[in-house]
Amino acid sequence: MPRFMSPLRPRYMRSPSDIPKEGLQVQSITPTQNASEATSNEPQEQPEYPETICVSEGTFRQIRDDSLVLLSQGISHRLIRSEEGPFQIFILPEHEDRARLQLALYRKENPPKEENPPLPLSFSLQPLWVLLAPTIVTLIDFTDKINFTTPGISDASKVLKGEWWRSLTAQTLHGDMRHLASNLLCGYIVMNMITFRIPLLRLAPFIAIASAIANLCVSLTVQTSFRSLGFSTFVFAAIGCLSVIEFRLMPKETHGLLRRFAPISGAASLAVFLGLGENADILGHAYGFIAGLFCGFIPSKKALRWGTPLSTVDGIGLLFYYGLYIAAWKIAFA
Repeated sequence: MPRFMSPLRPRYMRSPSDIPKEGLQVQSITPTQNASEATSNEPQEQPEYPETICVSEGTFRQIRDDSLVLLSQGISHRLIRSEEGPFQIFILPEHEDRARLQLALYRKENPPKEENPPLPLSFSLQPLWVLLAPTIVTLIDFTDKINFTTPGISDASKVLKGEWWRSLTAQTLHGDMRHLASNLLCGYIVMNMITFRIPLLRLAPFIAIASAIANLCVSLTVQTSFRSLGFSTFVFAAIGCLSVIEFRLMPKETHGLLRRFAPISGAASLAVFLGLGENADILGHAYGFIAGLFCGFIPSKKALRWGTPLSTVDGIGLLFYYGLYIAAWKIAFA
């Protein structure tokens, strides 16, 4: 039966005299004992085992960490591997409350790194707030009451002459209803996945800016009379952002270093699959995906947890997101 571990010195540094008195008392019979003592009919006293309580159960790695926590707080305990397989920590009843408190504090500050449980598919309203901007502008443009295309489309020659706002206004324009519907559908799916990790509204302004930078890079690359429009650059930037978020949350203990890059590799494959097609702005999609990768590093790792509640910061982020497009369109019609 394992003895209680002393909080003062490790097991391998202890001598037999260091064994606590409340531990297991073992009686031994040496060869010098006479036969009368060995064959005595008097009943021998059974060893007394102190009443103990299990405060932790898990794998060896988990129990090892919990044991170090208890040792650091001077709480004596013993380790046992149960018949079912898992390791367990037992302590005396008078130390139960203190031990459970210390373990709870440790787990709160150091959540298990290997646990990243998936959540059932759910649908959030946050992407709808983001998709509302391109939807309103596009539908107004389709009515032909206001011409948004001429002053707002991303024209490479005009962008290079200083009309930078076109890289923002072009995101809210579309060629037809099919173009708009495809961007809205893909955009909602991708952005809905981001809401599983962090509120989307606090990242939307950064993704919009990344998309604008991507459109500027297209103009700098082509440097001709190249014209483009559509919210797809924003969608691909969101895909890149999501891939980095998932990459950062992959456990470091994952077997094989390349396996940690699975989210980025999968997102890149999806971007290629969605980004190719007739009349597709391939450069815009590629630059958007690359720019979105940097957005995934903006939130802290502690903030990237399941079910982060909305706060005032998200409302400010939404106002800033709309403010970017309003300011761009105001300059376009100035």
